Amino acid sequence: MAEETHSTPHAYFVRSGATEFTEGTRISYFTSTEHATGSWQDDELYMAAVSGLVAAELEAYEPRENFATSRISFDILGKLHAGEVKVTTRNIRPGRTIELVQSTVEAQGRAVLTARTWRLISSDTSRAHRLHDDTLLAPIDQCSPDAGFNKRWAGGLVASIQSRAADDHAPGHGRIWANTEIPMILDEPTSPFVHAIGMIDIANGLAPAVEPYHDEVYFANVDLSIHLMREPSEDWLGMATSVSLGDNGLGVTSTVLSDSKGYLGRAEQSLSVRDMRA
Repeated sequence: MAEETHSTPHAYFVRSGATEFTEGTRISYFTSTEHATGSWQDDELYMAAVSGLVAAELEAYEPRENFATSRISFDILGKLHAGEVKVTTRNIRPGRTIELVQSTVEAQGRAVLTARTWRLISSDTSRAHRLHDDTLLAPIDQCSPDAGFNKRWAGGLVASIQSRAADDHAPGHGRIWANTEIPMILDEPTSPFVHAIGMIDIANGLAPAVEPYHDEVYFANVDLSIHLMREPSEDWLGMATSVSLGDNGLGVTSTVLSDSKGYLGRAEQSLSVRDMRA
């Protein structure tokens, strides 16, 4: 767990200004804390924390009864600078049963991340319920505390994560339950939805196919696409990952998501792979 100090608020972000509403657009301002920092560079944020912040703003934006999030797709446009960030949320495709919401994160005066979210109306489709993805984790009580993730990577976000690994957890083949006790925004409740979205991006670092520092291979993701079957249910998030690195500078991390109720959805990450010895 990340060490608390008098200067580090117990949250990933702190609101730094009043939220603005203009013609269907929500604009909010935040300051990141040490808990949100990333692993590749000391002065950048971990994508997981930023995606969780976007999820919190999305949840607060024009909530509609009987609507659920089907997909969130994040694209990283530039360095996720630590410090002051601005999140703008607006509906770019309104509809009675389907809507598309766009979020933009700005830091140091430029857009550094965009996200598009499909929100769909919910209805009773239990008669058609089928599940053909059985790549699920062993129950959490059958898994052991895992220190590999925290030892491998630096940064405040990593330090805030608790993890438990299944017996078949291996390089390129991750089988991890993850949790954090750090709220997303200071003095505001963190919903199960925000809690889960704020951890999914760590999937790329849970079971690397190569060791980044020993093998001197860089494999940062440039995006994150999350597809959900339903809302997350509780604190611990299960991630069954598979990592594939090509011979041409490209890679993919694919993740099956689960919780105590079973299958939750999937996540995909496109990787920029670089041989630092070349």
